[in-house]
This record gives sequence, C-alpha cells and structure tokens, in this order.
Amino acid sequence: MPTDDLQDAERPLTYSALGVPGAGRRRRWMTPLLLASGAAALGLGIYAGIRDRAEAETELARVTDAAATPVVEVIHPTAGAPTDALVLPGDTRAFSDTAIFARTNGYLKRWYFDIGARVKRGQLLAEIETPEVDDQLRQALADLGTAQANLRLATITAERYENLLKTRSVSVQDRDNAAGALETNKAIVQSRQATVSQLTQMQSFEKVYAPFDGVVTARSTDVGALINAGTATATRELFHMAATDTLRIYVAVPETYSPLIRSGSTAKVTLDEFPGQTFDGTVVRNANSIDLTSRTLLVEVDVDNASGKLLPGAYAFVHFTLPGEARSVTVPANTLLFRKEGLRVGVVRDGKVELTAVKIGHDYGDKVEVIAGLAPGDDIVVNPADSLANGAVVHVNEQKDVGSAK
Repeated sequence: MPTDDLQDAERPLTYSALGVPGAGRRRRWMTPLLLASGAAALGLGIYAGIRDRAEAETELARVTDAAATPVVEVIHPTAGAPTDALVLPGDTRAFSDTAIFARTNGYLKRWYFDIGARVKRGQLLAEIETPEVDDQLRQALADLGTAQANLRLATITAERYENLLKTRSVSVQDRDNAAGALETNKAIVQSRQATVSQLTQMQSFEKVYAPFDGVVTARSTDVGALINAGTATATRELFHMAATDTLRIYVAVPETYSPLIRSGSTAKVTLDEFPGQTFDGTVVRNANSIDLTSRTLLVEVDVDNASGKLLPGAYAFVHFTLPGEARSVTVPANTLLFRKEGLRVGVVRDGKVELTAVKIGHDYGDKVEVIAGLAPGDDIVVNPADSLANGAVVHVNEQKDVGSAK
C-alpha cells in the first residue's frame, strides 16, 4: 500500500470526514465556551481558597486572643448578719489595788486579818511597836512644855516693860529687848509644836488601817518582824489589798472597731468558769489613743461585783454591742492581695478586674471578715496571681460558694 494511503488510514474521523453537515461551525463556537467554563472554574477555586484562608486566620486570631486572656475563678462573699456583737478577750482587775507599807520603824506587834479577809475602810489591820518614836515624842512634849513656860515668862516681861516705859522707869531699849524675847519664844513654841505633831503622826502609824473596803489578797509579814519605814519593795510590804465590789476589765479593741465603741454603752461579760452565765458591764472610758504597736484602742469596762463572784485577774470575754449599721462579709483568705498601697481584693466587673481596698475585721485563719470595701453580690477572684493588674480583662469561671475556695 502506498505511504500516503497508509497515513490517511491512521487519521481519526471528523464530522467533516463523516459528512456531518455544519461540523465546522460547531467547532468554532464551542471552543470559546470551553475556555470560559475553565476560567470560571478556576476563579471559583481561587475564591474558595481565599475564603477558607481568611476564615482560618480569623479563627486563629480568636483562639489566640482567648488563650491570651486569663481565666479566673470567682466567688460571692458570704453576707454576714448585722455586726451587732464584737467579742474580745479582756483582763479583769480590781477597781483599786494597792500594797500597804509601814510609815514608821519598829517591830510588828500583831496582825488581825489574813489573806481572803474582807475588811472595811478604817479597820485595824496590824500594830507596830515603836519604842524609839514613843521616847522621841515624850522628849518633844517636854521641850514643848519648856518653850511654853519661857513664852509665858517672856509675855509677862514684855507687858511689864511696856507699862514701865509709860512712867519712864525703863529705857526704850529694855522695852525692845523684852518684845524681841517674846517673839523668839513664840517661834520656839511653834517649832516644838511642829516636832510634837510630827512625832504624833509617826506614833499614829503604829496602827495600820485599811485604806478602803476590799479584800486582803496578801500578807507579807508576821509577829516580831522588823519593820522599816519607807521600804517600797514587794517583799517588805505588810499587806496587799484589792477593792472587788466593782471590777475593771481592760480590752484591746482593734482600730477598725474603735469608732463604734462609745462610753456609756453596755457590754456583756462571760467567763469560761461560769458557762452559760453573763454579767452586765458598762463602757466607762477609753485611752483616746491607738497603740502604735498593736494598733488597738484600750477600753475599760466596769462590772458590778457586789456578790464577789468574779475574781481579779480572771480571763474574761467582753461582748460589745455595736451599731446596727456596721455590716460585714466573709471571704476566704486566699482572695487577699498584699500590695504596697495596702490590702486589696480583685473584683470582676464587666469582664475587667478592679483591685478594691478592703478593711479586715476578724481573722479566722482560712477566712477573714471584711467590714468595708465589699458587697455580698461582688465577684471575688480566688487565688489571684501576683501579676494581676487593675483593669485586666479576664474570663470568669464562677465557683458555687465560699467553701469551695480551697
């Protein structure tokens, strides 16, 4: 077979070769259509790719922002009832408490009351023998008698010389000497009287009397003991007395409560040795000054103890009645932030943290009482980070109650 015939046989058949009418015209308008379809498909693919990439970038930004915003756990403070009672420990002391010393030298002759005895003011407690003072008093009395006798003689002499001067029987000088002797003897009498008075007082100190109604709490001497006047050491005191009809209770009130303690207000007193019993007290005074070491106000509460049931030195608890407007809330201790500006608590409002200043009342260890700065409805951040800043944006994870904040 010739070569040209073979090449014709290998060519594919077309519409023209088959004799299909209009085959050439169809080929001319289908080619642009195919090109347009391909371009459209390519455009759709490019658009879909760009859209998916934009959505992926948006999602990545959202996830990144969410990861960058800290998540905090918050709780609501426990609303306290009106703070109408403040219980603080106090030291019970006698209304008057004094050591009794001797004012004269001698030996103890006898004593009349021992420890625990109740005595009245002016009752004789003990007697002291003072032979030296007695002798000095007798001598002073004798000197006083001599001075008084000389004074009488000087008085008579001065009067006589005054009368004689009228008749010119004596000189003016003699009259003046007599008048001077009279004045001298008057001064001597006054001096001797002062000595007698002093020694009489010293002799009166032979008897030791109770200075007030009270109880003898100590007796530090016995019969025959040497007594030295003016000794002011505890080992040489004769007796120790305490007035217990009214007791003073001294209480250290925290500075935050000091404005609420008013003189004249009532208070209840309880003691462990009298369970279930209360004693009425009255706030009578305070120090009007905050102690720089303890940051407390010293307050005195007086309690009537006519029955003698309460003892000085006992450990008591004083229940102060506070104004009804003083309210507080309780929060866990792990919500507190210690900053240089003072104590702060993180409160979440509108998705942002506000570092709020607070005042602490009672400290219960794992919980604290906040008397100013918080409300029961506040969202409090639990276990706040040291880096937590004011105005920081946070996500909130709310806990159920205060007890869950461990």
